Amino acid sequence: MVDDIVMDELDGSPVLEAVLGDALPALKKFHVKLRQEGEPRGIIGPRDTNILWERHILNSAAIVPFVREATARVGGKATVADIGSGGGFPGIVAAACLPDHAFTLIEPMERRVEWLNECIDLMGLGNVRIIRARAEEAIAAMNPRKNSRNRRGRDLPRGARGSQERDDRASDDASMELSHVVPVEALRHESPFAVVTCRAVAPMTKLSGWTMPLVRSRGRLVALKGRSAQAEIDKAAKEIAKVGGVNPRVCDAAVGPGLESTHVVVVDKR
Repeated sequence: MVDDIVMDELDGSPVLEAVLGDALPALKKFHVKLRQEGEPRGIIGPRDTNILWERHILNSAAIVPFVREATARVGGKATVADIGSGGGFPGIVAAACLPDHAFTLIEPMERRVEWLNECIDLMGLGNVRIIRARAEEAIAAMNPRKNSRNRRGRDLPRGARGSQERDDRASDDASMELSHVVPVEALRHESPFAVVTCRAVAPMTKLSGWTMPLVRSRGRLVALKGRSAQAEIDKAAKEIAKVGGVNPRVCDAAVGPGLESTHVVVVDKR
């Protein structure tokens, strides 16, 4: 078994408790599940198995201070939507670290929805639900009048594309049997989110249009990005402004003591 032969470089490191705190027991369960099942189920790549803590879990946890700051800024209910959640990065990790925040994971692929549902049960997360939908479908549900022109199958982010690849082969009734999945129509009765998060979904030219319509006024987009983050912002300036985004910036985000930091793009909603 993978668990018998592969050790993570940070197994037993004090860095884990220092960064993850009370969330560490739940995230240890997540780590074991990733190590045992992640590669065969297409959640992680074959080169990730010995660096799961740093590459996926601590990297995802780097957004936590930014989410806290954003929800404190708007006040009221601390609601977070994670777009294209995939294997749970950053949504599952951030939800474990922020039990006082309500997380909605938006993911269209059936097999990933099943994975996320299993992780929520395994980790005992009581603050997470899943919506099996594309980003565009979530926006249309939350803003039905503004999105009547929504077109099925047009350019979609990696974490939210391919409706025809997997959704058309299975009925929505099947996904509804999963205990933490709610229909996208539930968004019609709700206010936009205080924060929207994502990781490795799409360049900012597209990502702004798939996320900012879900953010409430004075809320924020918090997106994990690579080294090209500033160039993406510069290129997407018009698109960001068009959907109400202001003050887009790249922030250095600490991953852990002695570890390389990552980049977070933060965009305020007008």
